Amino acid sequence: MKILLSPAKMLDFSKEIKVPEYTQIHFLKETESLVKKIKSLPKSELKKLFGISENLVDLNYQRYQQWKTPLHYGEESKPALTVFDGEVYKGLDVKTFSSDDFKRAQESVRILSGLYGILKPLDLMYPYRLEMGTKWKISAEHKNLYSYWSDILTTYLKKDLQKDEVIVNLASSEYFKVLNTKQIDNPIITPVFKEYKNGEFKVVMMYAKHARGAMTRYIIQHKINKVQDLKGYNMDQYSFDEKASTENEWVFIR
Repeated sequence: MKILLSPAKMLDFSKEIKVPEYTQIHFLKETESLVKKIKSLPKSELKKLFGISENLVDLNYQRYQQWKTPLHYGEESKPALTVFDGEVYKGLDVKTFSSDDFKRAQESVRILSGLYGILKPLDLMYPYRLEMGTKWKISAEHKNLYSYWSDILTTYLKKDLQKDEVIVNLASSEYFKVLNTKQIDNPIITPVFKEYKNGEFKVVMMYAKHARGAMTRYIIQHKINKVQDLKGYNMDQYSFDEKASTENEWVFIR
């Protein structure tokens, strides 16, 4: 199976986590094209584009000005799965990963990204800020990042998938919708995590994000190969709710 994740805004490049190897990003040419355009923007335009404070403008301006290839492991370039630090990645908790866990993650996990397109877990990346939903007219041909990446990423994923291999969509809707799912023949399962609150089950986003990461870790560390085995997922007191689930949306409650 292939697991789709979103990136995180929060990054932590201070961690030193041992991984079995480093790999290079797949869409270097496409990423460099975006970086070149961002490098040419004055700070005032960056502030508007990213919707960030003055302090963060300087930081992100410097990050893009210093961007260069090829990427080498160091303080400013580390494997993607080890540096994202949002709630999903707290649930993923790669500090617990063995070398074999990282190898399995490299085979199955794909992180959708506004700048890099798709990242494998061990792909080296620079710190960056560029959300997929950013309102940015890139060119006359591409009115936003969805337009820029959609065909590229959909084609890549179709080639990346084996026949009948299942996609487990643990990405946010902001990122997942970059894919043209009508062109993808493989089955897609989207797990949804709900909490019992005030007499009903609701999605609480902070908990849902954490659960997406925890389920990814569960799949990797328990060597889950058959998607039906995911129905037995019971970490953090979640259980599969068959009545509330559909063929493509699996609901887990607690």
